[in-house]
Amino acid sequence: MPKPTLSSLRALARPTPTFRSRPLTALILNNAHRRRTLTSAAEIQFGQPLHETHPHLIKPGDLTPGISALEYHHRRAALARKLPRNSAAILLAAPVKYRSGAVFYEYHQDSNFFYLTGFNEPEALAVIEKGNSDVEYTFHLFVRGKDERAELWDGARSGVQAAQDVFNADEVGDVEDVGTLVPEVVGRCRSVFTDVGFGAAVGKRGPLQRLVGGRAGEEEKVDGLARLLRDRNVKALRPLVNELRVDKSEAELNCMRLAGSVSGAVLTEAMKSTPRSEKQLWADLGYGYRTNGLDGEAYVPVIAGGRNALSIHYVRNDALLKDGEVVLVDAGGEYGGYITDITRTWPVNGRYTDAQRDMYNMILAVQKSCVSMCREDADVTLDKLHRICEDGLREGLKSLRFNVAGDALDKLFPHHVGHYIGLDVHDAPGYPRTDLLKANQCITIEPGIYVPDDTRWPAHFRGLGIRIEDSVVIGAERPEVLTRTAVKEVAEIEALRRNR
Repeated sequence: MPKPTLSSLRALARPTPTFRSRPLTALILNNAHRRRTLTSAAEIQFGQPLHETHPHLIKPGDLTPGISALEYHHRRAALARKLPRNSAAILLAAPVKYRSGAVFYEYHQDSNFFYLTGFNEPEALAVIEKGNSDVEYTFHLFVRGKDERAELWDGARSGVQAAQDVFNADEVGDVEDVGTLVPEVVGRCRSVFTDVGFGAAVGKRGPLQRLVGGRAGEEEKVDGLARLLRDRNVKALRPLVNELRVDKSEAELNCMRLAGSVSGAVLTEAMKSTPRSEKQLWADLGYGYRTNGLDGEAYVPVIAGGRNALSIHYVRNDALLKDGEVVLVDAGGEYGGYITDITRTWPVNGRYTDAQRDMYNMILAVQKSCVSMCREDADVTLDKLHRICEDGLREGLKSLRFNVAGDALDKLFPHHVGHYIGLDVHDAPGYPRTDLLKANQCITIEPGIYVPDDTRWPAHFRGLGIRIEDSVVIGAERPEVLTRTAVKEVAEIEALRRNR
């Protein structure tokens, strides 16, 4: 199979306000006639959807769903501004993970790698190099080359030329050559920022694993990247990328709005006729996401009927749902890599018991109070919101005749009220919860109460677990609830079943 050269794409795909204003084309070398012919990019196979091959998924100008190539350039430029002069950031694509033998799991790209490149294939390495200029950077991208036999088995690869012409890298190379190309880049740098550990998961034995290094017997080898960086000032990259990722652009918010709106509507639909089993409800949600335009599930959901809700991350989802109990569903869909996170708790038979209604309304009042505080002018942090939530739950439990002395609240509410969301369910991991929340940051608000079967607690609440969660955008003056299409008032939930 002839390998395409995409040199005519470069001028169109470079990050300018007018790039991709006309259809992409590509030059292909015709080996049989030794001549170059102009071929539509739609006829070339890439390793991920592009507008030219998947116009039903990707809009003109976008590199991934909802995110333009220009925005990816701005992200890299923003990171470069955070780097000192004569330094580089090194990022490694996520490896393919195997269930057994040659049977692989669905591929999921490393979030930081995806955030900065938009490239969604394994076995790739990116370097963002900053020289003496404070405003310029060089984007190096090393990817798998086109390989007819490999693509016969595993599907299309974008290839080295596309790394330059589609993904806008300044310097490109075959990942097989990283052992010689990356040292040249690192050799020019006084400091390096990376999260690639010496025991990093880099998949099957290959060029990236050889670069990173490995083990020889029981002793850690000082080779590969370790040797390469030995005389460099090496620092963690994640804190710098976290600072970028917590502040969402309008394009990112639009991806999350779509994911939130569809996910919430799917959840509301599920409340109308709850099936007999957790497993069927799980299947219904996944089907609803995909058939309504989302990529699929954002995470393995919690579908917890009855006492199963007392396990915060219950994901077996294999029990029957029983009349008279509630089902706690923590689930959400994904669009373009961006997720939404929702939890609703509703009665299996469509009507809350008195105890279930009392507990639910108490938690809902606290949840709505915390959501109302998701404003930049409220001067709150995630930890401050958590303390506000604890105070509200403590008073609410007292009104329900709970003894909240000692460690009671830790037993009944063992998790934090919220976390950042975005490309990951727990976005920007490690970003401090003590920083003031700012406009366009996205978090969850998810108070819950989980009452063990213990004589310490009122009998009619024992075995009851209720959590209510929404995905929220911090507003300048008022919050935006991304998941508002998921109904949560008792009257609304009970009316769903009556109105069928």
